[in-house]
Amino acid sequence: MNLPPFKNLELTDFSQPDNRKAMEQALAGVRSKLGREHALVIGGKHIKTGKTFESYNPSKKSEVVGVFQEAPTEMADSIIAAAEEAFRGWSRTDPEKRIEYVVAVADKMRRQRLELAAWMVLEVGKSWVEADADVAEAVDFCEFYAREMLRLSQPQPLVDWPGEENDLVYIPLGVGVIIPPWNFPLAILTGMTMAAVVSGNTAVIKPSSDSPAIAAQLMRICEAVGLPPGVVNFVTGGGPEIGEPLVVHPRTRFIAFTGSMNVGLRINELAAKPQPGQIWIKRVIAEMGGKDSIIVDSDT
Repeated sequence: MNLPPFKNLELTDFSQPDNRKAMEQALAGVRSKLGREHALVIGGKHIKTGKTFESYNPSKKSEVVGVFQEAPTEMADSIIAAAEEAFRGWSRTDPEKRIEYVVAVADKMRRQRLELAAWMVLEVGKSWVEADADVAEAVDFCEFYAREMLRLSQPQPLVDWPGEENDLVYIPLGVGVIIPPWNFPLAILTGMTMAAVVSGNTAVIKPSSDSPAIAAQLMRICEAVGLPPGVVNFVTGGGPEIGEPLVVHPRTRFIAFTGSMNVGLRINELAAKPQPGQIWIKRVIAEMGGKDSIIVDSDT
């Protein structure tokens, strides 16, 4: 399999009238879809729980972006079970086939980049430039991890030693729980999810309740490119109600998190305690922030 050398996706130049017009059309298109109810997606099945919450435009709180399901605590078992069932086949899928799926996700994102950016403008209040950059970074993550998987799937260099025959082979881990932040709701979500998927793991994505609509768009793209059911699962709801049960579940293999230090430390603490039936040490990838300051000038 040959892929061209990695190259960052160029940003959209909104100083060009045609690009501004296209973005305005994308915003109008997304506005026509606001307020719709979105189901959970578990093992390819679309599920409604009967209890919902709303995501709204932070710049206009009367504008409901979408209605989302509150996944109850007792669903954690079935969610992880669906992802684990998919893992059995996905982990044995040829790496080049997995790469093809992830490259297809990147291609679809390119074609929908302004629509995806428009969702972020309306759901998390990003400027056009920042929203477009978020999409570009998501595409870059797909392309970069596809190439990394191609590299890692090849025979790995080892030091020869007389009398020994050694091989180094990377194997998938299992079910990963992906918990992204609200402020880079597509780029970081896509990066953590596609890194897990392309390397043969299955993913349960649990977006921030402030930005579930853009995560729902990623889920739709995964379905549209034909990723097998259960490889990526979409779960919404509160952290204590469903986030923590997914983290502590004995069949969860790893957790990828980006967000606040307090939540990250809580996840690390929960994952460090083995649960009945757990046969491994869970891995936690925690990217935590809170170190930057903001100065607002009086003439802002």
